[in-house]
Amino acid sequence: MAAVSNISKGIKKYEYLDHTADVQLHAWGDDLKEAFEQAVVAMFGYMTEIEKVDIEEEKTIEAEGDDMISLLFHFLDESLFLMCDDPYFIVKEVEITEFDKENFKIKAVERGEDFDLKKHPQGTEVKAITYSNMQIYDNEEKHEVFVIIDI
Repeated sequence: MAAVSNISKGIKKYEYLDHTADVQLHAWGDDLKEAFEQAVVAMFGYMTEIEKVDIEEEKTIEAEGDDMISLLFHFLDESLFLMCDDPYFIVKEVEITEFDKENFKIKAVERGEDFDLKKHPQGTEVKAITYSNMQIYDNEEKHEVFVIIDI
């Protein structure tokens, strides 16, 4: 049985911060894994009203990097690709099933449904993930990430 994440309980642990011509995602969690999961949900929440997305299917994605920053970048980029590939897939819930901090690899299950303009309000398109001012904090006091997305 899959663990029930705070995301599926409707607890949001993210916010949007203004940034010149772009948007900065600030996501946090009880651990770094949850902060990464919340960053994906925040990104999709910027593109549509996440509350209107149903869990109809799931997709597995994998990402890897050379360090934690590039791992976060590639994880978000692989997730964003789901919305860029026809049929356009909107993610509501993310569960990282493998989080290898030493070898910088992630495997995750992302749940949601195909985007339907009749059902899902169209928010702002996320064009790309950027490395600009990307930050990761993983210590006893906080587990959070900051990511600027190009809109």
